[in-house]
Amino acid sequence: MHNVLKCKLSRSGPPATIVTIDEESPNGTVLVENMQINGRAHDPGRTISLTLLDNYNYWVILEPKQQRLYLNSTGRRLDRDPPNYITTIVVQVQCTNELVGTVILHEVRIVVRDKNDNTPRFQQPRYYVAVNELTPVGTTIFTGFSGNNGATDIDDGPNGHIEYSILYNPGDPESNGTVSVANTLSGYLTLAERLNYEERTRYLVIVQANDRAPYPPNRRTATTTLTVDVLDGDDLGPMFLPCILVNNTRDCNPLVYRAAIPEFTEPSKLNPLNVTPSIKAVDMDRNIQPPSDRPGILYYILVGQPATYPEYFSLNKTTAELRVLQPISRDLYQKFTLIIKAEQDNGHPLPAFADLIIEILDENNQAPYFEFATYQGYVSESSPVGTTISASANLTGPLGIIALDNDIEETKDPSVQITMDDYTTIFTLTPTGITRYLKLLKPVDREKQTSYTFTMVASDGVQQSDPVTVNIVVIDANDNTPTFAQVSYSVEVFTDMQPGETVLQLTAADADEGLNGLVTYEILAGAQGDFVISNRTGRITVAPGVTLIVGRSYALTVKAFDNAPEIQRRSSITTVYIEVLPPNNQSPPRFPLLTYSLEVSEAMRIGAILLNLQATDRENDPITYNIVSGDPQEIFNLTKTIGLLLLGKPLDRETTDQYRLIVTASDGFPGSTSTTTVNIVVTDVNDNDPEFDPTMFTNFTVREEAANLFVGQVTATDPDAGANGQVQYRIVNHPDLFVISTNGTIYTRVPLDRELRSQYDLVVEASDGAVYPRRTTLTVSVQVIDIDDNSPVFSKQTYIVNVPENSPVGTIFLTLTAVDADLFSNVTYRIMTESARQLFSLNPITGELAVLQTLDFEDLAAMGMGANITFQVEAVDQGGVTPPGVATVTVRITDMNDFSPVFTQDLYKGLVAPNAEKGTIITTVFAEDQDPPGTPASFVRYRVDHTRSPYSGSIFDVEELTGRVVTKVNLNEEPSLTFKLYVIAYDDGEPVKSNSSVVEITVLQPSRIPIFTQEEYKFPPVSENALPGTPVGTILAAAVNQTIYYSIVAGNELGHFKVNSATGVISVAKGLDYENVTSYVLRVQADSMLVVMSNLRVPSKSNTAKVFIEVKDENDNPPIFSRQLYIGGVTEDTKIFSSVLKIVATDKDTGNYSSMAYRLIILPTAEGQDSFVIETYTGIIKSAIMFRNMRRSYFKFEVVATDDYGKGNSGKADVVVSVVNALDMQVVVSTVPPTLIEEKKEDLIRIMEQKVQDQIPGAKLIVESIGPKRDGSEVEDYSKSDMMVYAIDPLTNRAISSKELQGFLEGNKLDINKELKPYLGEEGRILDIRDPDVVASVKKAAQAVGYTEGALLALAIIIILCCIPAILIVMVTYKQRQAECAKTARIQMALPPGGKAAPAGAPTNLYAELGDSSMVKKSVIEEADHQRNLSTFACRAIAARGNGALHVNLPKSESNVTFYSDNRPLTTHNPVYADNSPLSSPDTFMGRESPAQRRFSFSPPPSAGSGCVWSMPARIRGGVHGYELPRRQALMDPADWEQRLLHAALRGREGLQSLDMLQLNGCSTEAKLSVREQARQFEQQALHEQTLRDSTDTLELTPETLLSIMDYPYSPMSVGRDEPPSIIITQGNESWPLTNQKPTPPVLRKFSSSISSYMTVQPCQITVEIIPDPPENPPPPPPQPPRPPSPSTSPPSSPSLTPPLPPYPPKPQSPPPPPPQPTTKHIFKPKIALLMLNL
Repeated sequence: MHNVLKCKLSRSGPPATIVTIDEESPNGTVLVENMQINGRAHDPGRTISLTLLDNYNYWVILEPKQQRLYLNSTGRRLDRDPPNYITTIVVQVQCTNELVGTVILHEVRIVVRDKNDNTPRFQQPRYYVAVNELTPVGTTIFTGFSGNNGATDIDDGPNGHIEYSILYNPGDPESNGTVSVANTLSGYLTLAERLNYEERTRYLVIVQANDRAPYPPNRRTATTTLTVDVLDGDDLGPMFLPCILVNNTRDCNPLVYRAAIPEFTEPSKLNPLNVTPSIKAVDMDRNIQPPSDRPGILYYILVGQPATYPEYFSLNKTTAELRVLQPISRDLYQKFTLIIKAEQDNGHPLPAFADLIIEILDENNQAPYFEFATYQGYVSESSPVGTTISASANLTGPLGIIALDNDIEETKDPSVQITMDDYTTIFTLTPTGITRYLKLLKPVDREKQTSYTFTMVASDGVQQSDPVTVNIVVIDANDNTPTFAQVSYSVEVFTDMQPGETVLQLTAADADEGLNGLVTYEILAGAQGDFVISNRTGRITVAPGVTLIVGRSYALTVKAFDNAPEIQRRSSITTVYIEVLPPNNQSPPRFPLLTYSLEVSEAMRIGAILLNLQATDRENDPITYNIVSGDPQEIFNLTKTIGLLLLGKPLDRETTDQYRLIVTASDGFPGSTSTTTVNIVVTDVNDNDPEFDPTMFTNFTVREEAANLFVGQVTATDPDAGANGQVQYRIVNHPDLFVISTNGTIYTRVPLDRELRSQYDLVVEASDGAVYPRRTTLTVSVQVIDIDDNSPVFSKQTYIVNVPENSPVGTIFLTLTAVDADLFSNVTYRIMTESARQLFSLNPITGELAVLQTLDFEDLAAMGMGANITFQVEAVDQGGVTPPGVATVTVRITDMNDFSPVFTQDLYKGLVAPNAEKGTIITTVFAEDQDPPGTPASFVRYRVDHTRSPYSGSIFDVEELTGRVVTKVNLNEEPSLTFKLYVIAYDDGEPVKSNSSVVEITVLQPSRIPIFTQEEYKFPPVSENALPGTPVGTILAAAVNQTIYYSIVAGNELGHFKVNSATGVISVAKGLDYENVTSYVLRVQADSMLVVMSNLRVPSKSNTAKVFIEVKDENDNPPIFSRQLYIGGVTEDTKIFSSVLKIVATDKDTGNYSSMAYRLIILPTAEGQDSFVIETYTGIIKSAIMFRNMRRSYFKFEVVATDDYGKGNSGKADVVVSVVNALDMQVVVSTVPPTLIEEKKEDLIRIMEQKVQDQIPGAKLIVESIGPKRDGSEVEDYSKSDMMVYAIDPLTNRAISSKELQGFLEGNKLDINKELKPYLGEEGRILDIRDPDVVASVKKAAQAVGYTEGALLALAIIIILCCIPAILIVMVTYKQRQAECAKTARIQMALPPGGKAAPAGAPTNLYAELGDSSMVKKSVIEEADHQRNLSTFACRAIAARGNGALHVNLPKSESNVTFYSDNRPLTTHNPVYADNSPLSSPDTFMGRESPAQRRFSFSPPPSAGSGCVWSMPARIRGGVHGYELPRRQALMDPADWEQRLLHAALRGREGLQSLDMLQLNGCSTEAKLSVREQARQFEQQALHEQTLRDSTDTLELTPETLLSIMDYPYSPMSVGRDEPPSIIITQGNESWPLTNQKPTPPVLRKFSSSISSYMTVQPCQITVEIIPDPPENPPPPPPQPPRPPSPSTSPPSSPSLTPPLPPYPPKPQSPPPPPPQPTTKHIFKPKIALLMLNL
């Protein structure tokens, strides 16, 4: 019994064991502590055995001894979440009763508990929603997280439940308060505050999704950004353009539009009028979507002055086109000031207003005139050409010449032509402008001509002005040098001359004036202190205290210079020679000066001393002075003894203005008289008043209505001189009406109007030009002559009069009056409108209007003439020349109101609910009037007859215009009551006529009024793709014992929905379109069927409800690109990932359906690399390669835009990107900073691109760079900018040549600058279009080619000289190689022919016989070392065939081999691969060779410090049966190599032989050997001895064994190593040693039959060398430089410098096939790859 209980559970309960474990529990977690199975599962005494069954993926480990289960998660993790979905692990524990053999299965169910180890993930990187700014607060605006579009969490239970919240966005703080979460589980977001598109168009809301883990700190979160785009709503009115904002507000400055039209011009020649700027208004809500919802703009003229503007102007309501209706006289109207209004056509209550000023231009009936009669200008004689003439002598301001024309306003350029009568080659006048300026055409010289005087005339093409005088004074410049009369002077002086006595009077003349002509004198040298000179007069005198000595001579250097500024000063010098002589006692008196000049005021007092004329006499004799001539009136007195000149009588400059006195001085001796001259100029004093000419005429006449007309001339004179005598004139009392010129000519300043004033008394003042001028006045009379310049003017411009119909013929209903303001007029009247002459008569003298025939109102209406008859009348001045006066008469034919309104029903009935609200519509009454439509008598109004229905009228009312009967108050009436309401219909005729009707209103029982279950219904959004008939929702109303009839009474004007009248199911009636209408608000009504059948409705508060229906957007619109062809460009220097152009595609859909994902479709290139990439969500195309040296000139590909982030509809467009260089570009130089150019770049490109497209349609202009202006230097001017551009021709897809582009832009520069002004400002313009700096560099480089050619020639000569020694070295090496070949030939000649033994005594050492004993074994031994230690290269495939040929079966792409090392990879030519010379050699012994005889020797290196090297310097040949090798990878898998090596060792176990059995060619020893065969055998023996020395353990493998190692398939079976072998492929060149290979110890033990017993601690190296058969007569090889030893070579003290002679095959029994051509065999020695094994 006890044995039977074995394997059963020792516990009670269910047989299955259920445990739980957390996911991601660590490996070894105990699942079941003890299975509690009866029995012992371990020795000794084991009674049961336990095993696991159904252990899925080995997740459970059983420990039988303790009956414990563990989790096995080695190298993996237990994950309950996708994609593993390990929620439960079920295993069976099988218990076998060892005593009786029974088996019991115990189920263990392991439940994996979820762990919150996954973070919520949003399905989209970003979310978008667009909200109209008019959306009410509280509206749900985003439901995009519903379904699987929001955040998901792959955890289970609460760990996978998501709730949403909004986080604070530090980058957009305002976004937090914009939206709120309405439902944290669904993530529905509602609008929390009102939006304003004009203030902000986008909010970035950070939405957080977190799971609902029970313990909040363990909750995981994820965030995304919801972009809320604000859509423009219609909340603003229109505005007129252009709009200039007020102080950075959103309000526009008042705008004034202007237009100008010439008078008396036919409208057909003017319409439409040109208004500046063009009248245009736009809705300030400029981005309302869709565009079809944007309202139109309507234009009106609101008011204007004069009030008659409607007769002359009209404004198109929709196009704002302004038209003139009739010619306008400027005499009547000079200007119209109108206020225009712009409003939206949807009734928006916010209109915009602007001023419109229309100026009436005068016809060209007046001559131009100058502002002044004379002009005075100044110019310096040093001024360059182009200088503007100045108005003042200090040259500060320009001289402005103003010519006006009264036909044109003074504020506008009269555009007159001004001509000069003289000096046109010296001066020119600017051609345009109100103010013109004179400019210098050629230099002037004051010394040749001091002033220029000419006249100017202004002409407007029809009339000519009076001439004006212009005087230009040339101001002196210091352009003349002071000049002496003689180059040198000689003078004799006497020793008795006293100090101060004159020696010589020098004079230097300077033609300049002022300081420029003021000369100063100076003695530079030679005076020796004995003479001095006056710096002003130039008089040389004896210096004070000096006594002259006889016989001395002097040479004085005298300098004369002017007094101009230092830098402009001019000078000259002269030499004065002075000789001192003995004294002369008979010398006359001497005056200090020969000439005296002085100025004396005419106001000088009598007796004043004017001059001291005292002379000197050497002998000191008394002197007598006399005036001998020049003063006949004896005005001056001269003292006889002392020489003082006095004023004797008063001076009067006006009588005599200058005197020339001759004065003598005599000492009384004969001949001792001296003479001097005194020049006296009398200066003026302002002592005379200007005086008018008393004989001139002072009564003038002038014609009215003309400006600049000559009135008369006055003349005044002043005898004073200079400014004191210059007379100026001034109009004292009417300067605004008259102007007087400098010569006293009086003109009218403005047109005079005799009708205002017929006579003027002008006070003319004449004054001189003194500082304190003297004045005289004169009064002249100006009589204004009348002309016929006034038209008759009616007392009113518009007459409106009412005339009753059927008035008798001859009834006078209006008297017209017109007055002509001219002196003589004869006014008559007539009717201008022909049709009105048939109805009315006008008395031409009295102006009485009378009825000409009986007028019937109804007949006129039937004829289409209407009730108002408007016509024009005119008043004509008989005999006058002015146009007639015009007035408008409107005759209103008044109807006599023949008919009364008539109701359509005598009794109207209506029902009303007992609790109906105020304004509830009950019924509608209607009355008609048979009077003509449109007349007041036909217009019907309604009112309640309160007299007949006092109570009913207090609770009910009728709307005056519509006739709707409504509740006047909120009702609270008893059911079943009936009210009678009397309604009156009346018209507006004269007299008023009326009629009445009765309305019976019954209060309905409440039980018959249905009641809706809800006041408002909100249904789930309905898809815009919903088919007609799709149900939207159900409304429900209830009533007692009533059949309910449902209907839609409002909000369904478009008929998109319908309601089932019986069930209340609202369904789609016709297709919806979210892009047009996004939501609907329907008003539904439920009525009793009985009420409906009675054709009465009872609207009440309970039986009406609102239904809100939101339309759900669907992805039903494909993306649309902004253009179908995008053209861009890249330069050759464009960096990788530089932006090329931006692609824009739009979608009418909203949300994610309008979010684009872009991709490119580019045909694959030969390089396999895309040229461009595109940013998926921005559409920015970027470069992906470098374009330098690119053969392609352009790239063409497609761009695809897919909405819904790449999941929805798609659209395509073409993209062309041209490759350009700097030579294709032009630099646009502008006057504004680069920042402004960057800001206005799009506008600039658009304007310039248009000019290019005028020449090349569709051309694309592209900006390469924008920067500061540079003039070919490093200096950057940030006040100006350089913009480098180029253009692409869409026909060729290539850049337009830079010269063409420059021509297009340069030729339109003026037009471009005009169009750029609104964007760059008044001063902003394009200065220049020039080539880039790189073009100039290229030109300089081209010029420098001549220098480069010389340098290259010198370099070529140097190279030739250096090559001569190299050629000599090659020749010497070739001779050495020939000597070695000769030695080999002598060996062959020394051996007996025919294979006979050598003769006795012949040396066994053949090399010793030739005298070179060092070569006995050295070459062969060193060759063995050399071959063993060669670094080798990788070989892809080797095939040894039966014919002994080495076949290279490599494809063309494998002709290169890549060698890997720790330093750097290297790619080189694979020597095994040859296109035309396969490596092969004849094999004559293939019939006698066995696989065992063709062995390779694998031997460790002799040095313990190097790696184990297996060297195979043997020729690979085919066996009897041959073999085909499959193609192998250049790098073999380590495990594959292990298994192949194992199989090769097992197959070659019997082939392990001693080293002395090594035979590489398989020859028979019994055969007779030729000399060549003996030489080969000798070399093999030497190789054998070297092998014995170098190797203690040798593993020999046959070729088949080695090749099989490389060909066996891969097997993961282990061969006993700790780690798989590493295979290293290195370069096949000794010059590159394996520097990273560490020294390794020797092999630990021999190879046994199993390669798994071969152990080593370091990598071993296998060197396989394939040596092809050489030709019979190989050419000498080129000299080889010494090679550095590899790590496994022999010591460097004995390097192998000369390669050994190659072994030759034995002579065949039969003629061998011809050997291959030796063209490649002597060049290289192919080798198989060197392989490193971690054995």
